[in-house]
Amino acid sequence: MLIYIKNMVCNRCVMVVSSIFRDAGLHETEVQLGKVQVKNPISTETLKEIEIQLKKVGFEIINDSKVRIIEQVKNYIIDLTYIHSAEIKSNYSDYLAGQLHLDYNYLSTLFSSVEGTTIEKYMINLKIERVKELLVYDEKTLSEIALEMGYSSVAHLSGQFKKVTGFTPSYFKKIGNQKRKPVDKV
Repeated sequence: MLIYIKNMVCNRCVMVVSSIFRDAGLHETEVQLGKVQVKNPISTETLKEIEIQLKKVGFEIINDSKVRIIEQVKNYIIDLTYIHSAEIKSNYSDYLAGQLHLDYNYLSTLFSSVEGTTIEKYMINLKIERVKELLVYDEKTLSEIALEMGYSSVAHLSGQFKKVTGFTPSYFKKIGNQKRKPVDKV
């Protein structure tokens, strides 16, 4: 049985959801961003208890197929932005369409109608949040961050950063954490 979970955005989320399923007595599960594969059938009572526990920590089971698709799009974008940022060799639209086996125009229209923003703007905002995180950590130069995040140059990154945040990267570095957003709020 495949269960889709909303708001899973990081490895810590995977750990929390795994724990909830284990506590419910479901030890043979495979948990990934946005979904849980359960090998054995789940009783209605157990599923309701899991749903209650998930809601307590900010997650929810997705039953609507369109919302499920949007969550999958978000999870692929989060994965690309935070884990595999420099590894994609095709453009994002081809990548998403290939991963979800759906036409990109359909994905784009669906995403925009439900989320109120385009996939591209969501992706840009997510990348900027990641750049903010890297700036606050202060472990990499702006050139290294631009390269890691797939920007063609520091100037391109700086321009997009200022357009989204209103600040230059160097000014943001000074003011730090107070202007960051959690990934699930992007």
